[in-house]
Amino acid sequence: MLHDFPAFLLVAVVVVLTPGPATALIIRNALRGGTRAAWATTAGNSTGIFVWATASVLGISALVAASETAFTVLKVVGAVVLVLLGLQSIFHSRYGSPVALEPPPKARNHYREGLLTSFANPKLAVFFLALFPQFIPAGDPVLPSTVMMALIIVVMDLIWFTIIAVGVGRAKRALSEGKWARRMEAASGSVLVALGIRLALISR
Repeated sequence: MLHDFPAFLLVAVVVVLTPGPATALIIRNALRGGTRAAWATTAGNSTGIFVWATASVLGISALVAASETAFTVLKVVGAVVLVLLGLQSIFHSRYGSPVALEPPPKARNHYREGLLTSFANPKLAVFFLALFPQFIPAGDPVLPSTVMMALIIVVMDLIWFTIIAVGVGRAKRALSEGKWARRMEAASGSVLVALGIRLALISR
């Protein structure tokens, strides 16, 4: 049993509801490919979260947190991914075909984007390394408790991002006939670029 389980749930809710790269990417892909694309992106992001959580037990997260080189490499890769995805959306909103007329890309592409964005975010490594030990009772096995906490966060992520995906999907259908779809895609792209720049500037 986790130490102070209600406190962990509260922290998990705050973590899940705080906007970040995953939120912007899911909104962007929901605009580009609809609810199915957003779900695939969510699945990729959740896979990455679970892997980072497990890595915190194995010590990989500690290595990333302690190594300036590893942290910088992940930071740069993550920043480049976010900026490229954002610029792609901005370009498409200005010069591409209307969002509603675009054939949906394959789900595995969206899954890969979500997975890569999660993997290349060194803040997740530091976050899990700092968060999880606080809620594991002294003497309890670390792996089962970590897996439990990771699953709780993943399930909350799935619920929250599904709500976002459905909402954006409905907004896309309602606004696809005018300029609002392009504006929404441009806005989501701009947010991704801004998050990429912010990620590039963070320090350990």
